Amino acid sequence: MVETLPAQRTQREPKYWALKQHLLDLLESLPAGSAIPTERSLATEFTVSRTTVRQALADLTAESRLHRVQGKGTFAAEPKLAQRLQLSSYTEDIRAQGREPSSRLLEIDEVVAEGELPRLLGLRTGAKVLRVRRLRLADDEPMALESSHLPLARFRGVRRQVEEGGSLYEALRERYGVELDRAEETIETSLAGPQEAELLGADVGMPVLLLARQTFAADGKPVEYVRSIYRGDRYKFVTTLTRPSRR
Repeated sequence: MVETLPAQRTQREPKYWALKQHLLDLLESLPAGSAIPTERSLATEFTVSRTTVRQALADLTAESRLHRVQGKGTFAAEPKLAQRLQLSSYTEDIRAQGREPSSRLLEIDEVVAEGELPRLLGLRTGAKVLRVRRLRLADDEPMALESSHLPLARFRGVRRQVEEGGSLYEALRERYGVELDRAEETIETSLAGPQEAELLGADVGMPVLLLARQTFAADGKPVEYVRSIYRGDRYKFVTTLTRPSRR
């Protein structure tokens, strides 16, 4: 039996869009990892061209609803991790999802504060900054690339803690008496370059989320500036919004 797309869709929408909506309905009932029909099967079933099918599949892949494996087929993607926007560590966030966090130290070095870093860390231009680059994982799956910057003079000795795999936030609290109070964070979208794609185990050009966070201690002084690149196919961020108080 040949199935056709619903008339209300085919009359008002491009064929690939109507097919995409039908596939979205199908994905609602499929567990992650399930194979979906081949391009030829979909083209025959819905009496559309394979070009139309490819466009619908490309959209759903870009939106991280499908996962395509060269030579094997197309599969329903794993659901994204829904991470709340709050002042917490990566370790705390991943454990809250019921997964096991880990990190791979990529680089740790001392750099000169220049550009925006002096303002972001409350330093004079030319002061030393400790830069820590880590690959963040959940259940051994690469999730994010993170570059942390801290005032070196204020946190001498923290380098060893990080090199030994200890928690940075735990070291700031227990060794230096720093209680994190608030942060200002921005989120943008971008595409993974060759280096980011290789480290994250993703394709070049995959959508990623760019996070930049300036964190302040209870005394009002900035203590850390972090830039992170998260896989757009594995992450979404959740926050609670409230109306501002009226005066």
